[in-house]
Formats: sequence, structure tokens, C-alpha cells
Amino acid sequence: MSSFKIIPGDPDSHVILHVPHSSREIPSRVRTGILLDDAQLKLELDEMTDSHTDQLAYESAKIAGKQPWIFINELSRLVIDPERFPDDREAMNSVGMGAVYHKNSHGLKLRTSEFDQELLDKYFHPYALAIEALVNERLLALNRCLIIDVHSYRPIAHANSMNKDDLRPAICIGTDPFHTSRSLYESARSAFAFIGDIVENQPYSGTYVPLKHYEKDARVEAIMMEIRADTFLDDVLTPTCGLAQIVAGLQQLVRSAST
Repeated sequence: MSSFKIIPGDPDSHVILHVPHSSREIPSRVRTGILLDDAQLKLELDEMTDSHTDQLAYESAKIAGKQPWIFINELSRLVIDPERFPDDREAMNSVGMGAVYHKNSHGLKLRTSEFDQELLDKYFHPYALAIEALVNERLLALNRCLIIDVHSYRPIAHANSMNKDDLRPAICIGTDPFHTSRSLYESARSAFAFIGDIVENQPYSGTYVPLKHYEKDARVEAIMMEIRADTFLDDVLTPTCGLAQIVAGLQQLVRSAST
């Protein structure tokens, strides 16, 4: 199966909503290499999946006026994590959670490294090439592109996290000094101000940009919206009335960016 899905937006929209961690899908061949039993795997997926962030993207896109493009990961991040560097630049390699995870959220062994290259070749690299192609298409059409990364995170950091001591605000805005203008950051702050406290680059920092464009092409802007899960989900990961508020904030950001 394909590791991604692209939902076309308005031809005049330069905005891409990127949803990398919303899926729980694991192909059967990949499942056989994961060392957790079914009950353990369910708990791991509950912990690591950005539940319902795909819904945030779909619903905000429908009401955003000039409809943005949506690029969504169709597979769990336990297959591959498309937002990691696939090489030694990736800081999360140090805790076994690079492009292919070797450890779970508790720091326990998740899989062996036997099939790493197969997973990268089958899923990671085609995904990277596809989003790169979509960015190129938007640049060719409009000479600019904005990637809005749509994430969520749990109120309590998992045991294998590298940022246990960071703040965990209602909204974390990830920025990059090359790809995130201050005006874009301020637009995001304004769009989500009514949700709660907002912190830049804590507990997560940076943005997603295809490697071809990363720190090379200033026409590609990017920002990461990290939404604390309890602002729109209950304890069993069911959406609450807060989901409509997050959708409203996201569509406001898309609208402001589309002018």
C-alpha cells in the first residue's frame, strides 16, 4: 500500500497541511518484525499516534476559503517516521527513535535493525520524494509554498522522550530560522491565542521541509503546530468540543497565510 495520500487543494493555494503521525496502520509484514504483543502494541499506538490530527486538517481545509492541499501519512510512525532525518543528523537516533524506531516510548526494544533499509526504501524515500514533488509543483505554479505541520502531543512526556523538562503548553509553535518568518509566527499565535498558553519551540522545535529545499529555498515557508491532546481529546482519545476550537484556529491560520 502507498504510505501517503494527497488531497488536492485549490490550484491557487500555496498552502500544504502536512499530517505525518495520525495513522495507526501497520502492514502485516512490518507487524511481524515488531516485538510487542497486540495489547502492548495498542498501548504504544495510543501513546505515539497524533490521534485525530487528520480530522483537524480535513475539517479546517473545508472551511478555510481557498482550500489548502493536504499531504497525509497513511501509515503509523512505527513503520517509518517521515519527519526524521534518515542519517546521522537525526538527534532522536540517540534514543532509538530515528527514521525507523528501534525503541518504544518506554525505551524498550521495539524491533531489530534487520529490515531498516527495506523500510526506508519502501516507505520513507517514496514519501519524501512525493512531498518534495508537491512542494515543487506549488513553487512552479505560485512561486511560493507554505507547509503547516499538524501534530499533537500528550500532556505528560513519555519515558523515552528527550524533552521531559520542557514546558508543555496548550499550543507549541515550532519554527525554523530560515523557513519561518516572524509574520508567519505571529499569525499562528493570533490564530490560536484563544486556545490557551503558547510557547515557541517547546516541547518540540523546528519544522518539516523536504531536504531538497531545507535551508536552501526561502520560497518554502514552514511552521509546526503542536497541539496538546487534552485541548481536544478526552482520556480515551475521543474528540471533545475542543476539536471545533482547534479547527477554527487552524482554518484562521490557513486563511491569514493565503492572503
